[in-house]
Amino acid sequence: MDEIIETIVIGAGPAGLTGAYTLAKHGRDVLVLEQDETYVGGISRTASHKGFLFDIGGHRFFSKSKEIVDLWNELLPDDFLDRPRLSRIYYREKFYAYPLKAFEALKNLGVVESALCVASYAYAKAFPVQEPRSFHQWVRNQFGERLFGIFFKTYTEKVWGMSCDDISADWAAQRIKGLSLGAAVIDGLKRSLRRGKRVASAGAAKTLIESFRYPRRGPGMMWEAAARKMQKLGGRLLMGRKVEALAYDESARLWTVSVACADGTKESHRARHILSSAPLREVMNAIEPKPLSLFNARALSYRDFLTVVLIGRPQKELPDNWVYIHDPSVKVGRVQNFKSWSPEMIADGVSTCLGLEYFCFEGDGLWNAADADLVALAKAEIGKIGLMNAADVYDACVVRQPKAYPVYDESYAENVKAVRLEIATRFPTLHPIGRNGMHKYNNQDHAMMTGMLTALNIVAGRAVYDVWGVNEDAEYTEQGVSGAQEALASERLTPKRVA
Repeated sequence: MDEIIETIVIGAGPAGLTGAYTLAKHGRDVLVLEQDETYVGGISRTASHKGFLFDIGGHRFFSKSKEIVDLWNELLPDDFLDRPRLSRIYYREKFYAYPLKAFEALKNLGVVESALCVASYAYAKAFPVQEPRSFHQWVRNQFGERLFGIFFKTYTEKVWGMSCDDISADWAAQRIKGLSLGAAVIDGLKRSLRRGKRVASAGAAKTLIESFRYPRRGPGMMWEAAARKMQKLGGRLLMGRKVEALAYDESARLWTVSVACADGTKESHRARHILSSAPLREVMNAIEPKPLSLFNARALSYRDFLTVVLIGRPQKELPDNWVYIHDPSVKVGRVQNFKSWSPEMIADGVSTCLGLEYFCFEGDGLWNAADADLVALAKAEIGKIGLMNAADVYDACVVRQPKAYPVYDESYAENVKAVRLEIATRFPTLHPIGRNGMHKYNNQDHAMMTGMLTALNIVAGRAVYDVWGVNEDAEYTEQGVSGAQEALASERLTPKRVA
């Protein structure tokens, strides 16, 4: 307890391990506390069942940031595969290539429905919703009401468990920024005319990217390597540690971190800085003295999901990496095909391993259902969709993932703003990072960037980089670390100087 650690990192996911590795590379004292007893990587870990490996949600390794790509290559120099992206949408017993192929979509929808979609789009462009506040309004403006109903409404409401009218437009702006019906049709025409050629357009929206890199044994390889290399550089990692309390001594500018260990024992550590990728709601709830913004933090909510893994030997090979299930007649939201991510994920080299993803809230009927009931549901639905016959399945398992997605409801932005203001003024050496740490639905590379920039701020001894500006499509993020400095001056909440 006498030791004072410069930085404690809460969570060994992409943001936490990137931050810890960056600090260790600069010779700084860093300790990582991870709640899981077995896996590093958080939601980006690779789980296993009888030698079969599977990803929790599917993680493409694609980034426009040179620093992030360089870091991936540094951590895994010889273990990346280049994978073609093949994904489809299943809607009312038909499959649509995603991104869309114009002629295929026209054929599946039919001439009348296609004409109605175009008319709906024209109407939306002529009479847009001014200053759209909801996901529904934002997508309606970009694609028209009819395409919103076909290709966005059902899937989005499965993911979030709430009406598209109650989801903030911020989420759409982050996830599908730069994509409109016009862009999709032009890109779709190009795809339809390529006759099999897989060439991505320069500057294409992220949703249209056709290829990606993937570690040969899943994304967990990346974070296992990061943990090993961080420790080799002098950093420390303790598994099976759940942070229960964070006491801040303002006069000494020190944190005391109280930890419950998996074996039932207790630990306490002191640190000058905290990098936290744990859910923002939980972190604020653990702080003493109690934050003034605790009410705001407790109002933040999260969406959970579970994966039912089905292992079998179907009659025909499934080519997709994943399939989005837009059909309202089944509960499953998305299906991952792990063999198409990497053949090395398959223990026997011949079976098919599918991950059926069900979005839910921790404690609801799906979450609390017995594994056997979930497997029965998944087998019935995969047969209905036509991706595998239930009779072909010979093994299965269930993996539950709490707090997979921070919810963008109508009040989330004001609540995050209140919490963020208090952290900046009252707890300046607490540094939220990553998806849940910042309550920001970002991709893996952006989560990594928040960890990297925060670590560089600590090394510099001041707020050189604007970490809160990192989001889905912030231009400086795509330019890498060098461009991040340019955004600091325009940030409304200027970070405090780091001691």
